[in-house]
Amino acid sequence: MQSITLRFLASQSTLARAGRVPGGTVLRWVDEAGFACASAWAKGPCITEFVGGAHFVRPIRPGDLVEVHARLASTVEASMHLAIEVRSGAVHGEPQQEVVHCVAVYTAVDADEQPRAIDRWSPETPGDIALAQRVQAHIDAARAAQ
Repeated sequence: MQSITLRFLASQSTLARAGRVPGGTVLRWVDEAGFACASAWAKGPCITEFVGGAHFVRPIRPGDLVEVHARLASTVEASMHLAIEVRSGAVHGEPQQEVVHCVAVYTAVDADEQPRAIDRWSPETPGDIALAQRVQAHIDAARAAQ
């Protein structure tokens, strides 16, 4: 599966004091969508190697409809590079607005938690190629900063 979208309502139980869903909860949703997308592509278990470049642009409020979209940008041997975006808005028809976008890397593993080969996927359309380049630039920048 090249992409997956999780849709759900932001629950009252995820609230912080300010009436917003905490950023850590949103990042957990990011990881869940990324894991689901990567595991489907790899046809087996994966581990999260990296999540970075998260830029929050607006809060999620209780009762908002939330969409977390994870999309495969490229593969390298045992790893999948993904672009992940979270959007939210009112349930009754208000347009969804961007909440956060980031990149992630997941590695397919065998029963011994060792990396294992996966099917290759390379971007072909101009949009897919541009996405893969943006994701790779984020990953490269994060590695250079270490």
